[in-house]
Amino acid sequence: MYLARLAILDMYEGTPNQGMRCIQEIVSRFDHQLAEWKVFDVRGKAEVPDLSYDIYISTGGPGSPHEGDGIWDAAFYNWLQSVWNWNVTLNKEAKKQVFFICHSFQMAVKHFQLAEVSRRRSPSFGTFPVHMTNVGIADPLFEGLINPFWAADFRHWQVIQPNMDRIEEIGAEILALEKIRPHVPLERAIMAIRFSEDIFGVQFHPEADPDGMLKHFLDPERRKTVIEEHGEEKYLGMIEDLNDSSKIQLTHEIILPQFLNRAINIFQKEEITA
Repeated sequence: MYLARLAILDMYEGTPNQGMRCIQEIVSRFDHQLAEWKVFDVRGKAEVPDLSYDIYISTGGPGSPHEGDGIWDAAFYNWLQSVWNWNVTLNKEAKKQVFFICHSFQMAVKHFQLAEVSRRRSPSFGTFPVHMTNVGIADPLFEGLINPFWAADFRHWQVIQPNMDRIEEIGAEILALEKIRPHVPLERAIMAIRFSEDIFGVQFHPEADPDGMLKHFLDPERRKTVIEEHGEEKYLGMIEDLNDSSKIQLTHEIILPQFLNRAINIFQKEEITA
C-alpha cells in the first residue's frame, strides 16, 4: 500500500489554543494510512513544508490576515502558489490536497483575490449555524451534515464581497455562508470555499472538539473572562450547544475526517495509476 505524507502548517505563532490539539488528534486516527505527518511552525520560525508532502492542513491563528513580517508570510504565500502551480501542471504524481482553516483561509482568499477580507464590526465568538449553498450541499466534504450545520466560530475578520469574475476564472466555488441575520443590515460572510478540486477552505473551526472546548471554557478564569467580554447569555448558549451531540460534535466528526479520508484515497489511486 502506498502511504501518504502529511504536513500541518501551524499558524498560531505560539499562542495557546485548542486547535492544534484537535487537528493532531484527528490526524492521528489515520496513522496507519500515513507514512508520516509533521508540524511546521510557520509564523514562529518561518517554516513551510516542501512539495514532497501529499496532504496539507493549514491552521487558524491570531491577528490580522493582512499583517506579516515579510518573511514568514512571504514563505507561506510562496508555498501556496507552488502547490497551486504543481496541481495545475498535471504532474504524473498525485495532486496535492490542501485544507485551510480560519486565518489560513483568509490568507488564501486574499492571495487568490477571491473576495474582500475585512475586520468585523464585532468579534464572532461561540457556536453558530452555517448555511450551505446549493453547491455546498453537494460537496463531498459536507456529506452527512444537516443544513444549516453548527460550527465553532472565533474571529475578528471576515470574507465578504466575493469577486465572482475571479472565482469563475480559477474555478472556485462558494460552499457556505454565515448565519442568517434578518435584522442586521450587513452582508453575510463566506464560510467555505472550494478553491479547486483539490484545495478546500473554511472560515470556522471544523476541528473543534466539544469535550475539549467544554473543559477549556468551564475553567473558572476563562468563564469569568468570556462573560466579561461577551456576556453571560452568550457563554451559557455556547455551553448548551457544546453539550448537544447534533451540533459541534457532528461537524467535528464529519468535515476534517472526510477530507483526510478523501485525500488519502485520491493519493493512493493516483499513485497506483502513475
